[in-house]
Amino acid sequence: MPETVCLAFTGASGMPYGIRLLECLLTAGCRVQLLYSQAAQIVARQEMALDLPTRASDTQAALRERYRTLPGTLRVYGREEWFAPVASGSNPPHAMVVCPCSMGTLAAIAQGLASKLIERAADVVLKERRLLILVPRETPLSTIHLENMLRLSRAGAVILPPNPGFYHHPQRVEDIVDFVVARILDQLRVPHTLMPRWGEPGHANDPG
Repeated sequence: MPETVCLAFTGASGMPYGIRLLECLLTAGCRVQLLYSQAAQIVARQEMALDLPTRASDTQAALRERYRTLPGTLRVYGREEWFAPVASGSNPPHAMVVCPCSMGTLAAIAQGLASKLIERAADVVLKERRLLILVPRETPLSTIHLENMLRLSRAGAVILPPNPGFYHHPQRVEDIVDFVVARILDQLRVPHTLMPRWGEPGHANDPG
């Protein structure tokens, strides 16, 4: 299980995935370094009525209170906070997840652009051979999108579109969200009990 995970929210639809992932990482005892774009603030407000203040310190205080985190467990960094640990290969996180990941952010990472802290952090994770998971939420996908994803996959990133399965017979939207978040946690090797695994007791298709 990674000790430190950098989690980034960007402007694609799918903020419930990112917020649920944040909750699960903190519950599992991971240290989380949270980044978010200006567009993510808009999406969070529209999709979840969630306010992500422009000041990172305000967001950090609100989220620490919401999840009752221990000191040092959750750090939130501003978009231009270049002294954040994630900005340097001398202090990279063990893994990074961009969830949801917009096509603009994905393209910037694929081209090695690093004008914002999110893209720089992803660039650091790739060059330091750490685990980078991108959760792109877009449909349909253009040739440009697909080529950017292929380029990142060849560079070592995991491309994990939020495509839920339905063999677990979801009853609520939260069940669909948990299916995707479970797949992300599996890639991170973070233990969870979000849903029974295929072939295990309690699974929807388990005969026993």
